[in-house]
Amino acid sequence: MRSSSNPAFRNLPNGQGGGYATFDRQGGALGGAAAYADSQAADVEYGRAAAGERPLTIDDVVTKTAISAGVALVTGVATAFLGLTWVAILPAFLIGLVISLIIIFRQKANPGLVLAYSAAMGVALGGITGALENIPSFQGIGFQAIVGTAGVFVGMLVVYKTGAVRVTPKFTKWLMGAMFGVIILMVVNLVVSFFTTGGIGLRDGSPLAYLFSIVCIGVAAFSLLLDFDQADRAIRDGAPAKFSWYIAFGLMTTLVWLYIEILRLLSYLRSD
Repeated sequence: MRSSSNPAFRNLPNGQGGGYATFDRQGGALGGAAAYADSQAADVEYGRAAAGERPLTIDDVVTKTAISAGVALVTGVATAFLGLTWVAILPAFLIGLVISLIIIFRQKANPGLVLAYSAAMGVALGGITGALENIPSFQGIGFQAIVGTAGVFVGMLVVYKTGAVRVTPKFTKWLMGAMFGVIILMVVNLVVSFFTTGGIGLRDGSPLAYLFSIVCIGVAAFSLLLDFDQADRAIRDGAPAKFSWYIAFGLMTTLVWLYIEILRLLSYLRSD
């Protein structure tokens, strides 16, 4: 079975037998820690639903993902509305990161943890968005980022369902290589920024920063194809219905990264 670039989906059920960059000024790599956890976690064979258990369906995946995204949206809007901007961002990101590592290492579908992760990331993203919205030239940027993220999600779902881009082993290897390359560049930029203002120019609003953000959005978008493919395989392989929470978590990690990169690119455009 092909492995996903998403850390959560590395542990999706194999057959029966058969997608975090932080929004700091220098472009830190929240996704790097998740990728590290991915490399350390052991693969788990979940197998088919046991006797008496209901097998996973597409409705389960859609419902749990919608609930998780809804929690993130509500907490994000509330955070921005209450003015909990920069104060809430770092603690929420750290809480979300810790919860994500717990989920990945435990490799279990826990609704409480998945919703807690969604709430924490909603607060973090809401804080970032609210802080930007307080700048006159950035007003409305949050709505644009939400619409952009939803548009990319729907667009990539259509691409997957129509088979316009097929998820093959070669495609998976190429995308995982691109993701690790992006993460390495983020880390290098962050480290260099401690010694030189702007780092290597990946997050300073320069033409190179524009290009890097577009690349990150592209990698995150195509990561959704791997996520869809892994979820599809879990359904076909008869995984238990409760596993839908784990799939929802995997999709949320990709959507969080995608939202951040779209928000960042929009902030560059608004700054011109």
